[in-house]
Amino acid sequence: MAPLTRALRRRPLAPHPAETRHPMVALAIALPCAILLMALFGAWDQLAAQTKAVADLIGR
Repeated sequence: MAPLTRALRRRPLAPHPAETRHPMVALAIALPCAILLMALFGAWDQLAAQTKAVADLIGR
């Protein structure tokens, strides 16, 4: 039991500072997932319809 107690005492109490991720890396991770979900659930038609509706509103 003594080695475990020593190992627990050596652990730092505070975690290391979190490294931040570049926004382009986050986009590269999220974009393929978003495209896959849109393709799986058939959201391409809805996206096209909403885009046309917004374009019509801006054109008026």
